[in-house]
Amino acid sequence: MAAQPSYSFIAIALLLAVASATSALEFSYAGTNGPAKWGSLNLKFSACTSGETQSPVNIIKKEAVENKNLTPLTRDYKRANATLVNNGFNIGLSYEGNPGVLIVDHKNYTLKEMHWHSPSEHQIDGIQYAAELHLVHAKDSGSVAVVSILYELGDADPFIKKIKDKLDALAKEVCAANEEARIPVGFLDNKLVRKNTRKYYRYVGSFTSPPCTENVIWNILGKVRTISKEQLEALRAPLGNDYKQNSRPVQSLNGRTIELYNEFTD
Repeated sequence: MAAQPSYSFIAIALLLAVASATSALEFSYAGTNGPAKWGSLNLKFSACTSGETQSPVNIIKKEAVENKNLTPLTRDYKRANATLVNNGFNIGLSYEGNPGVLIVDHKNYTLKEMHWHSPSEHQIDGIQYAAELHLVHAKDSGSVAVVSILYELGDADPFIKKIKDKLDALAKEVCAANEEARIPVGFLDNKLVRKNTRKYYRYVGSFTSPPCTENVIWNILGKVRTISKEQLEALRAPLGNDYKQNSRPVQSLNGRTIELYNEFTD
């Protein structure tokens, strides 16, 4: 049985630092400012190169270690007032008030925001999926936990379907590199992303975009969902050409263990 990893804390301010440090879009996903160069673009981005526990990673199923001490990912999400945001390098949703919590190891993490990458950043057995949703949660003490949902092309996703018209409106907004475009969504039922989780992978990693801050608890759901081609195009449409494919390459595990929670094993 694998030992439960020890997670250190990150200040909540780091969540805000991601937005401020990248507001001028000093980095991109292609060309001279691409992922291989992130660590040299800004001193705040040094972890992107020097960090030893970076994300995303390739999850090899047969090498994942089942940990009987892991508990189900309980997500108590609720309706909340949401805003669709184009920050220049991804499309996401921010919330007013408390949109609900994720319970990790009997501790509550409040949902702060969610955003999409396409194609997926995490891979499973070397397979890169069509898209990936990151639901970012944090405790008042500063610890950060992310739930990752992978998508393959297929039927339309019910949650994205709820905001499709807003995505189309966001694509019509024009903003400079140091600006955000925002479209009010209104009250959104986040329970649509809360489906039962019978299997997930956990490891300690980092934010996947600069400043690549480490000590993030990652939980990658084993159930792959579907997204339609039209929805995928809608998520990419508001972004500039260097950001439409906004996935960081997988990083070395550097000896880290990928843990597995599986409800179906005794």
